[in-house]
Amino acid sequence: MLLARLLKKLVQIGHLTVIDADGKSHLFAGQDGPTLTIRLHDRALHWKLFVRPELYAGEAFMDGTLTVEDASIYDFLDLIGRNIDAARRDPLDGPARWLDSAFRRIQQYNPAVRAHRNVAHHYDLSGALYRLFLDNDMQYSCAYFLSPDDGIDQAQAQKRRHIAAKLLLEPGMSVLDIGSGWGGLGLYLAGRTGAQVTGITLSREQLAVAQTRAKEAGLDERTTFALRDYRDQDGTFDRIVSVGMFEHVGINHYDRFFALLRDRLADDGVALLHTIGRVEMPGSTNPWLRKYIFPGGYSPALSEVMAAVERAGLWVTDIEVLRLHYASTLSQWRTRFLDNRAAAAELYDERFCRMWEFYLAASEVSFRYLRSAVFQIQLARRQEAVPLTRDYITAAERRLAQADEAPQREERAA
Repeated sequence: MLLARLLKKLVQIGHLTVIDADGKSHLFAGQDGPTLTIRLHDRALHWKLFVRPELYAGEAFMDGTLTVEDASIYDFLDLIGRNIDAARRDPLDGPARWLDSAFRRIQQYNPAVRAHRNVAHHYDLSGALYRLFLDNDMQYSCAYFLSPDDGIDQAQAQKRRHIAAKLLLEPGMSVLDIGSGWGGLGLYLAGRTGAQVTGITLSREQLAVAQTRAKEAGLDERTTFALRDYRDQDGTFDRIVSVGMFEHVGINHYDRFFALLRDRLADDGVALLHTIGRVEMPGSTNPWLRKYIFPGGYSPALSEVMAAVERAGLWVTDIEVLRLHYASTLSQWRTRFLDNRAAAAELYDERFCRMWEFYLAASEVSFRYLRSAVFQIQLARRQEAVPLTRDYITAAERRLAQADEAPQREERAA
């Protein structure tokens, strides 16, 4: 079996048994670690998983031709992730990945028309699907954990406060939210700080939900949500925030993105970019993720972002690297999705559920072992736009936390 060559080199931690399509067992054993068994139901996988494992493993799990006998797909991917992390050189690195890197600019070419189509592929899925696993506020980005015991609702509330604190918002300030999703962050900024928020998205499903939520919350006069590409936005704003959208911009368009951010930011304005990134050299997007989940997407190296920021002439006033926060977020999303798997199957089908489970599991493993992280980059046109020390962030978070908790205290008192 051709696959055995790869696994013999890869598995240095744990024990993996592979039952091939002919029923023959192959054991790959390393140091003490997880023990599990997978079964291959298609002989083509004997070579496919050797040639392009990053694509064909996910497809095989979706199609049911790769099954995990005594554990979950997360357990299998966790074992693989541990071994890649421990290796001095990624055993999966090869010609296919080099080709991906060579053609990454084509893969990430996202003009407005293609950007609309790419966003619709993922974000125009039924809102009922996302409600099965997200927090109550529908935050579809990395949460902020002050404690490992934080639940997803608490951690997402802490994320909103963390971002609001870095924006140094005051009542009446104008805010542009690029990639506003279902409106949760924009509504929080408008309701808690008195800001005037403009949120833009390319998802019709998200836009409808955000507009409905704004009306129900009585914030429709302080918020405007629109279906608009960032390149078509005009005006000047005191604050600009973008959370979980930059991954869809594509490296070809970084210069234009940051030039627009500079031009839309007031002279004394502050911007905050929250994006998934890679803590390593520039690379390419996992082919399975690019094909099935985020077409046109890419998580950049910090060096790629900083080069474009420098060319735009913006000040970098703060950078924070959130490391395992997204792993914890994805762990809770995955648990909630599996708890509601039957409901997801009613919305779509079993193949879709296997795809979504693989997506959540693989993403979590990436943040635990494969050098993925989240960057929060604070930017300004003038270096004196923010205080010279970071104490203001903690102070603002405390004030916001007290304001968030006040209604709950009043409700308990009543």
